[in-house]
Amino acid sequence: PAASAGAIFHVETSPPSEQWLSIALSPSRWLAGAPYALAVLAILVAHEMGHFVACRYYRIPASLPYFLPGPPLLGTFGAFIRIRGVIPSRKALFDVGIAGPIAGFVVALPFVLVGMSHSRVVPASQAGEAEYYLGFPLLFLALVPWYFPAVPHDAILLASPYLSAAWVGMLATSLNLLPAGQLDGGHLCYALSRTLHARISRATLISVILLGALHKAWLIWAVALLFIGQRHPHLLDEDQPLSTGRKVLAAL
Repeated sequence: PAASAGAIFHVETSPPSEQWLSIALSPSRWLAGAPYALAVLAILVAHEMGHFVACRYYRIPASLPYFLPGPPLLGTFGAFIRIRGVIPSRKALFDVGIAGPIAGFVVALPFVLVGMSHSRVVPASQAGEAEYYLGFPLLFLALVPWYFPAVPHDAILLASPYLSAAWVGMLATSLNLLPAGQLDGGHLCYALSRTLHARISRATLISVILLGALHKAWLIWAVALLFIGQRHPHLLDEDQPLSTGRKVLAAL
């Protein structure tokens, strides 16, 4: 699915809605989407292996990553590992929770830099009628003036496959860092305070539902949060305090 998504958005010239089925049924055309697919998978693997290595460090039984294929829009629903043991302490929970986002970001950053150098800025009149316009993370917006110092007011950035993959990686990381349930952000909140986790999980769910008024995609994520649940498993030792450095990292 990721390779077909890459082929649809970075090779074909006709609208994606006219290409989805034909490319999905033509494996020979998937090779063109390999740069996007491999970059996305590299970021997802790094994220989940960050969790996995942290689990191994604390001797917490965990599975290798499972990957969730998605529709051609992105080609993936992400990946996850299954933690099969009880997490011993707040310190261990924090390190397991933060290791994935950091590892994924470290691998995504080179794809951002390379992807920017291979992207193009064109006037909106030359871009045609695109079916999808994607908002950019703050990091992308900060880098645009460095790579494209003289950008017309009505210009559009045509993202390269590597930049698109980095965008997906940033999206997956940001959604996982929502402070709710057993998401990565939920792990960090629980490591800070059980009370904080309970309160902010409910607030996050309500906020995501309200964001559905701005964009219906948020309602899909609200359903996902309801499915995941608001609760978090207890730890063997919930009294061990976090270090100041970890609290600062949690804020960042």
